[in-house]
Amino acid sequence: MSVNPTTTSEAYQAVQASEEFQTLRKKFRSFVFPTTAFFLAWYFLYVLLSIFAPKFMGTKVFGNITIGLIFGLGQFVTTFVITFIYARWANRQFDPLADAIGRRLDGGTEH
Repeated sequence: MSVNPTTTSEAYQAVQASEEFQTLRKKFRSFVFPTTAFFLAWYFLYVLLSIFAPKFMGTKVFGNITIGLIFGLGQFVTTFVITFIYARWANRQFDPLADAIGRRLDGGTEH
């Protein structure tokens, strides 16, 4: 079976211009951009506090556990939480729309 590259390119361009694809991009961006901004703000807060407020970050909360250590471990926790939330969101809201567009691009009739 021979695939015509022009036809494939035109099909991809048609999908990219479609309202469904634009909705999918908007949905993706409305989730990813705010989540990324939140995480970067949280990360830079940690870094900046480490640089400019070392006494605060060195404050012992209990035993030898400091605020800086809690913030540092919080970075890992935040990463896992964001990953979990994204996976649930993608499975429920994003992937079904992307799959429908993919099936249509592969020659299906689904819209």
